[in-house]
Amino acid sequence: MHATRPTDDAALARPSSQVARPVPGSTAGPGVPPAARSAPVAAPDAPPEQELDEATLVVRAQEGDVRAFEVLARRHQAVLFRVAVRIVGDPADAEDALQDALLDAWRRIARFHRDAAFSTWMYRIVTNSCLDLLRRRRPALPVDEVGEERLAGPGSDGPERAAEADAGMAALRAALGRLPDEQRVCWVLRELEGMGYTEIAHITGATETAVRGRIHRARKELAEVMRAWR
Repeated sequence: MHATRPTDDAALARPSSQVARPVPGSTAGPGVPPAARSAPVAAPDAPPEQELDEATLVVRAQEGDVRAFEVLARRHQAVLFRVAVRIVGDPADAEDALQDALLDAWRRIARFHRDAAFSTWMYRIVTNSCLDLLRRRRPALPVDEVGEERLAGPGSDGPERAAEADAGMAALRAALGRLPDEQRVCWVLRELEGMGYTEIAHITGATETAVRGRIHRARKELAEVMRAWR
């Protein structure tokens, strides 16, 4: 018998820095929503959720086990938060987008088809959440880490080279900020996350041809901007 869905499911949407925070006055463990504290204790021979494989956790989450979903969230949060930061360009906005995405994922977990990869499903939800946020408010600057390794090179620790790299990073951030949201998402997933075109198509809901086109246009735009820094 598994825990029932909490009435206050917003607790599930906390980013990794908050999910692990114990609930005040609770002995149920870190990040467990109040409604889940009275859940039946698992049988002594049952493995803890942390030791279960992803497929089993998904099944339990679909049956209403909030603790199983929290384990899934913790396993994927670091990567999902990184992607969100790279897309929206601001850690605080990325935290908001991730919170909304995790809450949406919990509400929709019963509709997840187990023949698909759970990570791809989560990427899609987070990406859509980021796009929704970008439509509401554009970030001032893209994330600092984007493209950093592309501008650094041998001897980059010298003052002149460091100043040049800083200027190049500023130019890249500004160029990324000007890209259409759909192009930026595809570029981030391809160039920074190393995903294939097919997986990006599944995440974004676009055709593979459209994904290739968006990435090509993004590369062309960024190459023009960064030509002076090569």
